[in-house]
Amino acid sequence: MSPRMWDFFIKVGEEQEKATKTCLEILKTIEEHGLCEKKFFGGDAIGLADLILGWVIHTLLPMEAITGIKLIEAETFPSLHLWLENFSEIPAINENLPDMDRVMEFFTKTRESFIK
Repeated sequence: MSPRMWDFFIKVGEEQEKATKTCLEILKTIEEHGLCEKKFFGGDAIGLADLILGWVIHTLLPMEAITGIKLIEAETFPSLHLWLENFSEIPAINENLPDMDRVMEFFTKTRESFIK
C-alpha cells in the first residue's frame, strides 16, 4: 500500500484530514483512469491488476471501520464500489479472504502503536 494511502490510518487531526484528501484523489484516479466503465480492470474477467489492487482495497475496509473514515462510497466512487462487490463475489477471492476479526484486531493494534 502506498505510504500516502497509509497515512489516513496512522495520522490524526489535520494530518489525517490531509492524508484522507490524498487518498480520495488516488481513488479518483483509479476510478477514472483504471476502471472507467469496466467490470474489472482488464474488462469482463478478473486479471492481474484486479488481484494487485484487490488486497489494497480489502486492507482499506478494516482501516475505514477503525478510523470511522469512509473512503469508498457508492455515491463518490460508483465504479470502484461496484468493482469491489464484483471482485469479492469471485469464489476464489471470497473463499480466501482472511478472517475479518483477526484483521480488525491486527489493524487496531497497529493504529494504536502509531497514535500513542
